[in-house]
Amino acid sequence: MYKIYPKSFFVGQNIKYLPSCQSTNDEAAQLIAQHDPAEGTIVITDRQTAGRGQRGNHWEASAGQNLTFSLIVRPTFLNASEQFWLNTAVSLGIFDTLSPLLGDGLRIKWPNDIYVEKQKLGGILIENILQGYNLAWSVAGIGLNINQTEFMYSTATSLQRQVPLPSGYDLPGLLAQLCEKLEQRYLQLRAGQRATLRAAYLQTLFRYQEEHWFSANQESFRGLITGIDEAGRLAIAVDGRIRYFGFKEVEFIL
Repeated sequence: MYKIYPKSFFVGQNIKYLPSCQSTNDEAAQLIAQHDPAEGTIVITDRQTAGRGQRGNHWEASAGQNLTFSLIVRPTFLNASEQFWLNTAVSLGIFDTLSPLLGDGLRIKWPNDIYVEKQKLGGILIENILQGYNLAWSVAGIGLNINQTEFMYSTATSLQRQVPLPSGYDLPGLLAQLCEKLEQRYLQLRAGQRATLRAAYLQTLFRYQEEHWFSANQESFRGLITGIDEAGRLAIAVDGRIRYFGFKEVEFIL
């Protein structure tokens, strides 16, 4: 069992623990289809065998060393075109939890990654169920490298690699903190505090207001990230004009 005691109203008050599963997002979707779960329910596993990222990439994680879970929410106050706001709130909840541990190098990399300097520490995959034009349910899949120290790719890192502790990090304790911070940001979103969320998001955005190389449509170009529009598209100033890019339309050259 996964017992945590977060100081939250609903996020993490109900936990479904699975020693192993293909994907916590799939398990959460099944829960929604069959059981009408309470908002804030978390599905968590020690070993995810078919975790996936935004581009369908396989998520690399060692069993029992990291946090791999899905959060179920009911953001019926958002319409389908506003779904990036949920991504903003979830990203900030993770940032708020890890920032005291990792300091200035921690960044949110658009659209859904958690980075320390140029290395990936975690990722988010939000999947939505619509009712009419609004979101009926959302499942926020979150994968965070915590105690794992060996990776196949040099672009990956973990909390333990960045700030090592002799016995590693307490996963249930970290999950409880995440529940509290995720709920705080979600409640800000529900209360319509979008200006606050936008300002915080931009402040933590990877390479914001810095000129770097990007790739789109098989061309490379230098540009400067100027912000995010209402639909969640990345705004990049290129040769004196602003260009907007949706998910999968642009890549960072690291």
